[in-house]
Amino acid sequence: MATYRISFQLYSARNFPPLDAQLEALAAIGFDGVEPYRGAFGDDAAGFRRKIDAVGLACPTAHLPVDLLLADRPAFIGIAETLGLEAAILPYLAEDQRPKDAAGWTTFAAKLTEHAAALAEAGLKLAWHTHAFEYETLADGTRPIDALIAARGVYYEPDIGWIARSGVDIRTELEKFPGKIVAFHVKDTAPAGVTEDDGWTDVGSGTIDWKGIWPSIAQSGCDLLVLENDNPSDWRGFAAHSYTFLSGLAGNKKD
Repeated sequence: MATYRISFQLYSARNFPPLDAQLEALAAIGFDGVEPYRGAFGDDAAGFRRKIDAVGLACPTAHLPVDLLLADRPAFIGIAETLGLEAAILPYLAEDQRPKDAAGWTTFAAKLTEHAAALAEAGLKLAWHTHAFEYETLADGTRPIDALIAARGVYYEPDIGWIARSGVDIRTELEKFPGKIVAFHVKDTAPAGVTEDDGWTDVGSGTIDWKGIWPSIAQSGCDLLVLENDNPSDWRGFAAHSYTFLSGLAGNKKD
């Protein structure tokens, strides 16, 4: 049985500074690593790296802005190398930046292929983080996700919570692009009508059938699981409860 690395997306704790206390709490819970977003380290990636090194946390992935990649690829790569990443993940494309049709998405994906090749030369993977809009059907019957992940050298981080909200079948999507997954965003949805925490909840306490989709995770070849809640009112409770559930699901041995 594989041993899974469990990481934590620091965006989940953005409303509860300071960072140092967050890192100490995550290390104490048992997390292997963290996944920062740009706001977590700002303009001081080296300082952030020292902080995580000090508490024994790794940083295999991070969310780095699309705009930075397009405007200054060397700076993008420099941050990724400083953090010690395996994969640099593009987290989001604002609505006014999104292509409107299949041809536009194919063109955009081709640009990502060029950038992915440059990152590969530096020993890095370039990946895309999903929301719901990538699974919406375009006028010609295709979807943005199909163009993005079909692009040569572009990997992805499927966000299971957003896949569930998009209404498509989770297992089908997780199995659609073999060998392309660099990390899973493990996120759970509360029952319909729940508005607290924007409808997100502790992993294992929501509506997603984790035991049912686990075989698709297990056969993916990816061992990195990143916990996230977009707007928790109790980030430590979310982290601790979700870590316990996910560790049990993954079969990780406890010390």
